Amino acid sequence: MSHSGTTLILIMTIAVLAPLLAYGAGRWLPVPLVIFEILLGIVVGPDVLDWAKPSALIDGLSQLGLTMLIFLAGYEIEFGKVRGDTLKRSGWAWAAALVLGLGAGVLLGGGYEKGVFIGVALTSTALGTVLPVLRDAGDLHGRFGSVVMAFGAVGEFGPIIAMALLLSGRNPAQSTALLAAFAALTAGAVYWALRPRRPWFSRIIARTLHTSGQFAVRFVFLLLALMLGASTALGLDVLLGAFAAGLITRLVLTGAAPESGELILEKVEAVGFGFLVPVFFVVTGIEFDLDSLLAGGRTLLLLPLFLALFLVVRGAPVWFLAPRDLGRRDRGALVLYGSTALPLVVAITTIGVDDEALTAGEAAALVGAGMVSVLVFPLLALKLRARAGEKALPAERVTGSESW
Repeated sequence: MSHSGTTLILIMTIAVLAPLLAYGAGRWLPVPLVIFEILLGIVVGPDVLDWAKPSALIDGLSQLGLTMLIFLAGYEIEFGKVRGDTLKRSGWAWAAALVLGLGAGVLLGGGYEKGVFIGVALTSTALGTVLPVLRDAGDLHGRFGSVVMAFGAVGEFGPIIAMALLLSGRNPAQSTALLAAFAALTAGAVYWALRPRRPWFSRIIARTLHTSGQFAVRFVFLLLALMLGASTALGLDVLLGAFAAGLITRLVLTGAAPESGELILEKVEAVGFGFLVPVFFVVTGIEFDLDSLLAGGRTLLLLPLFLALFLVVRGAPVWFLAPRDLGRRDRGALVLYGSTALPLVVAITTIGVDDEALTAGEAAALVGAGMVSVLVFPLLALKLRARAGEKALPAERVTGSESW
């Protein structure tokens, strides 16, 4: 059997084993599923057992997994809740984090090019990783969950924009023009999505929802492909297209098939979380440069430093700009969720290593810090929320609040 075939079997074995381990560990400590996927990927990877090896096929599936993760993060954003004062606060918090991150990155990296990669990575929020934790805790659709969604959405979208502007290798004016063109294209797609759909559209969704036709699911992936194609044609990162596709898909399905939207999302999530997303996280573990990290010296010291910087760079602005009606414990939990980072850290460090702006050790330290943040920060946030002892407000009251 080829290396790709063996590696794919190992990846899917880990994908099946990881939920079992997460379920078993959950009796004592709620460990995020992604931690098991990455750790087991490290174990079977070249630096430990050397059973699994990267290949073009595996890397392609991994990129599809990252794309699907960002798409689903975009889909989860509800415009009725992410708006107004909270959205402004989250935007200013991310802008402040970018200034702090670039400053810290330049100081650590000893130069602008390396500092940009480090700085942008420090501003990211792993919204796709945080969402399942919020959902399982019953906080996703309450007041607190909506605030986390707003800050997390900007923490996911902001770095993608920064990547397009600062990490593309083009001059800022050209990057800005291309982003403006993509924004205009996206605005046109949003306008189209908000237009009423003809009756036949809803009927064919309903008739094929439980047949081999699966019109709605195929239509969702067509939208995703179109936005990925648009971002690629403009020379922008595909993650920008994936995020925009998620936003547009929610608008289309909410207007055309509100009664079937949840079921359609479940089907798309089954493809994403059932296959592609686990591949991305397991491959992240397989490609993790453990040897460089454990070589000691500066590289090993960078891991706890980057972990602390996630809290300072991303968390401090969130603390000071969080909505005033949040208590201290909820504000602390928001900081922890907002400082949780991994998927975009992996994407940014991969680009940095390919461009020879980051060393393998620096990339491993950043990704390692992201892994620790995913393991530790959501658990601490859950404990803070439990101690707060406050029930989330119903979604109806949230959307009716003037602060939104």
